[in-house]
Amino acid sequence: MKPAKTIKAVVLIGAGGHAKVLLSLALSAGFDVIGVCAPEFKSRETKEWRGVEVLGDDSSLEQLDPTEVGLINGIGQVIHNRVRERIFTRYRAKGFDFPVLIHPCASVDATANLGQGVQVMAGAVVQADCDIGENTIINTRASIDHDCNVHANVHIAPGAIVCGGATICEGAFVGAGATIIQSLIVGENAVVGAGSVLARSLPADCISLGTKPHITQRLKN
Repeated sequence: MKPAKTIKAVVLIGAGGHAKVLLSLALSAGFDVIGVCAPEFKSRETKEWRGVEVLGDDSSLEQLDPTEVGLINGIGQVIHNRVRERIFTRYRAKGFDFPVLIHPCASVDATANLGQGVQVMAGAVVQADCDIGENTIINTRASIDHDCNVHANVHIAPGAIVCGGATICEGAFVGAGATIIQSLIVGENAVVGAGSVLARSLPADCISLGTKPHITQRLKN
């Protein structure tokens, strides 16, 4: 495996459900989570969140030294919401590293390439010669088989299966329990619905629903 540079002292961005899972993951992986920032902490009346010091809202990140502290993107990725991507892009431009997070109960092949900020949750599998782009989530028990190319800012939801040689383009969302057949392409910002079986490539900005492939144009924001 060829992960991005790792920094052990990190600050968590966000305090929702995804952030809770990432806090547990980071601690399990040996990171020192020295603080948490989220909009709801702007008043700073809350001093501690799940045993971690509250630093304030996102403006508190401006006081951190990017050469000493890494960031964890605890904002979940949902359809029609690019907040997670904007946060990653903003703070990468300021020089911050987002270390790769791999749960001790995940299996990542030594030949897989993981970009900045990739998050591999408990029970997930990433097989040989996969390329996982930056700021991508491989969620709980998801499986990425050999030679897959998963681009940046993708969410592979819990229990999803991506068969060998598939390409998942930037910003795509693969729903919980979905299956993508080998060598197919999921286009940019496309959505494979939860429980779907994708048996043909899915164009950009489209959604596939159901166990019998049905493709419809996805509405724009």
